[in-house]
Amino acid sequence: VDFNLTEQQEILRRSAREFLEAECPTSLVREAEELEDGHAPDLWRKMAGLGWLGISLPEQYGGTGGSLTDQTVLFEEIGRTLTPGPLFTSSVLAAQIVLNAGNDTQKGNLIPGVVGGEFILTMALGDRLETAYRDGGLTLSGESYFVPYAGIANHIICATRPAIGAWPDTTLVLVDAQANGVFKTAMESVANYPQYLVEFDDVPLSSYAALGAIAEGRPALDHAVQRATVIQCAETLGRAQKVLEMVVEYANNRVAFGRPIGAFQAVQHRCADLRVAVDGGRMLTYQAAWKLDQGLPSNDEIAMAKAQAGMLSRLATEAGHSIFAGISFTTEHDMQLYSARAKIAEANLGDTGYHLERLAAGMQP
Repeated sequence: VDFNLTEQQEILRRSAREFLEAECPTSLVREAEELEDGHAPDLWRKMAGLGWLGISLPEQYGGTGGSLTDQTVLFEEIGRTLTPGPLFTSSVLAAQIVLNAGNDTQKGNLIPGVVGGEFILTMALGDRLETAYRDGGLTLSGESYFVPYAGIANHIICATRPAIGAWPDTTLVLVDAQANGVFKTAMESVANYPQYLVEFDDVPLSSYAALGAIAEGRPALDHAVQRATVIQCAETLGRAQKVLEMVVEYANNRVAFGRPIGAFQAVQHRCADLRVAVDGGRMLTYQAAWKLDQGLPSNDEIAMAKAQAGMLSRLATEAGHSIFAGISFTTEHDMQLYSARAKIAEANLGDTGYHLERLAAGMQP
């Protein structure tokens, strides 16, 4: 299989890099990090204008109809520049759930708004969310931790469990983030990443709220998580590639004992190890994206890509901080921006250990 980019994907990669280097310097990343919502509205509107919020969504809903591989190319560049905002949560994970579980009305009402940047969606995946029938209608209760960008989201998609004696599987419901009975509490996080504890106090849901049939939400959720996991790997890959470029440049220019530190074998080994890991991560990530695009079984490929992405995050963090040395641990240095986000991404959608266990389970006779 040839994983080289097509001409159009190369154009996308170059144009995205040029745009983000101009519009998303680390000064903007730092500004967004200081804000409670972690959002850069002007950049968000510009990305919407470029069609990035709908790059893999159907044209009939305002998207560009691109493939998952196209989106992977884009998010590698987004990871490279630490682009702030709910792009991953809203236009990748949540939008795919609406696309695959929602009815025509729900898709028509929500997806164009996501593509245009007017709507922001987020996901609540907590195990303590329950739906039940009460007084002739569906109600939602419980709580979910670590809900990203809930403070600015228009709607929250909740993956709920049944109340006792009810249906036996996952039900997906769409909740107005400003509805009565919805309470959001900001949580402390690395790099001030905007995540919330969201509590639902017997929130009444309309007939429009259920995405798909009752108790049949698991396939759509699993499909969206698969795609989002690949995109998370692409972001990690972009960050690691940028760290590699930063440390190689520094090693070539930093002089110690009368010569550049890049002349020392120990430094060379760290750079070489990171380059090998980046290349391996790229191969695994694009292999997983290709298999999903082709509709082929891809559980193992996704698990391998995410496991490798976690190890790549750690290696990039170790190489960056060891080569830049003490200055890289200060807030003034950009390296800490990359290592903080590497920690967040590794834990999201399963860390290395989780995905290695999934691979091992699949090998059991």
